[in-house]
Amino acid sequence: MLSKKKTIECIEAMGELFPDAECELVSDNAFELLISVMLSAQTTDISVNKITPLLFATYPTPEAFVKASIEDIMDKIKTIGLYRNKSKYIKGCCEKLVEEFNSEVPHTRKELESLPGIGRKSANVVLSVAFGVPAIAVDTHVERVSKRLGICSMNASVREVEEVLMKKLPSEMWSIAHHRLIFFGRYQCTARNHDHTICLKLLGLN
Repeated sequence: MLSKKKTIECIEAMGELFPDAECELVSDNAFELLISVMLSAQTTDISVNKITPLLFATYPTPEAFVKASIEDIMDKIKTIGLYRNKSKYIKGCCEKLVEEFNSEVPHTRKELESLPGIGRKSANVVLSVAFGVPAIAVDTHVERVSKRLGICSMNASVREVEEVLMKKLPSEMWSIAHHRLIFFGRYQCTARNHDHTICLKLLGLN
């Protein structure tokens, strides 16, 4: 298992490899990010970014989504995976935003997780990207890379991966570490078979 010092050095090395690592979902405000994060489940950010310009032009507010039919929402997002369920979650989420949060995206993890379609990972993305709250969202890239590098154990749960990263990294690094791990996993240490020794060498671990 990597020490705190080595873990920090790894994240810093990833920052040198990917200095522009950031959220790749395109959004203009917290509400658009919230919906985009919901849409991104088991779908690429690229696919989401292709449909959101028209989606948000048609439904720019929670109220607009509430007034829309499920069928109309489905029609706008049908090119991405799980679009039927996602349409229902979006509608339910917007109804709750209007009814309980004055149409504003809440600023706490507990409140965010109370919204339909928003789990801990999605809540952490919104907290970090939209509100600047230190948080680590563990997606498939973050989990895979953390385990392959020995930051956490191979049998750790998603929540345990998050907790280990939070313990080994200072809080001011949490948000950027999340993006760097994603970029490293998406563009270097991919899920496909590859020469992992190169990944280790790039991070000074060989």
